[in-house]
Amino acid sequence: MKRFLKAGVVLAMAGAGWVHAATELVIATVNNGHMIEMQKLGKFFEQAHPDIKLKWVTLEEGTLRQRVTTDIATKGGQFDVMTIGMYETPIWAKKGWLLPIATDAAYDVDDLLPAMRNGLSADGKLYASPFYGESSMLMYRKDLADKVGFKMPDQPTWVQVKELAGKIHDPKAGVYGMCLRGKPGWGDNMALLTTMVNTNGGQWFDMAWKPQIDSKPWRDAIGFYVDLMKAYGPPGASANSFNENLALFNEGKCGMWVDATIAASFVSDPKQSKVADKVAFAQAPTAVTPKGANWLWAWALAIPAGSQKVDAAQTFVKWATSKDYVQLVAKEAGWGAVPTGTRKSTYASPEFMKAARFAEAEKKAIDTANASDSTLPKSPYVGVQYAAIPEFQAIGVAVGQQMSAALSGKVTVDQALKTSQTAAEREMKKAGYYK
Repeated sequence: MKRFLKAGVVLAMAGAGWVHAATELVIATVNNGHMIEMQKLGKFFEQAHPDIKLKWVTLEEGTLRQRVTTDIATKGGQFDVMTIGMYETPIWAKKGWLLPIATDAAYDVDDLLPAMRNGLSADGKLYASPFYGESSMLMYRKDLADKVGFKMPDQPTWVQVKELAGKIHDPKAGVYGMCLRGKPGWGDNMALLTTMVNTNGGQWFDMAWKPQIDSKPWRDAIGFYVDLMKAYGPPGASANSFNENLALFNEGKCGMWVDATIAASFVSDPKQSKVADKVAFAQAPTAVTPKGANWLWAWALAIPAGSQKVDAAQTFVKWATSKDYVQLVAKEAGWGAVPTGTRKSTYASPEFMKAARFAEAEKKAIDTANASDSTLPKSPYVGVQYAAIPEFQAIGVAVGQQMSAALSGKVTVDQALKTSQTAAEREMKKAGYYK
């Protein structure tokens, strides 16, 4: 039997004629728990669509962003479906790099939470389908808080959180008061730190697009963060992002953790977490203002405009982000494991609300995050924990490196902010935002 490859379709010459074999879809995705589950469940998609085979390229978050950005910008054509976020979607859609998602009545686009649908649309069209959505929240060990007589408010302040961190910090017993992201990256440490800057009354850029990094709100936020983590954080915190802190929390080594609401599914799962029955949830901490204290994000599936396998890609994207997919995860892995933060129908399910103790706090966090109004002073950009302009990626990475260096003690907070301000000004001037 001879085999030939034509536009991703395997054709085999057998005996008297051609046998049409499967279209191979190459899917780039991130190595988070829900995506790993999607790969396991991919066999159900292949059974229902024997003419489509799925090939997964699973990458760490920072690597994924670099690979898909390079591929789409250069029209490389390596991937048929890409996992991208709220930051990239509107920017890439406006550049003509993405195809709109061809939704139908069964997909029920009106069932998507408004914050998610709006954040993944451009000119009224959906350009990426949300696989899971998130805000940020506080996850904490209620048993440890109870032991020291601390009652957690529904929305604590960062000062209150620091006070509790000091009371429950017990490194000899293997418990650190607070775990927070320290690994450099615009979507790593800067996601958290931008919310801390927002709630301290700061912003990335003023209305004239001038960077505001070397300012009092930034000094207050970053100074507080560095002091908090040096006093009550785990060793080597400057290398930790979502997955590292999740592992620490699940091992019982974090008293508190502020991060993506999606983590709640994992920390409350007894199969993954040693402290599943001891975890409680609250809104992300505030400082001067509640504005921008909790982020808004979706990991979504998108189809690059240059794809040669559009029909197969559309079929897969709709399957993986559908109501039926949520039901499939519930059946195979339980309601506590379903991807959350995307559909109203998920939160309308009594089985889900019963299984997910965090659901109410998670939905409140998502509903209160506003990407168009996330800073106390007026800002020219959209985005809570990022600014939705192409230049932000490079600026966020450079600033993230400085903040990580401040956390590890290589530079002072003031030095880190001054260096970051200079780098951001240079980038924005070069791009022509101001002279």
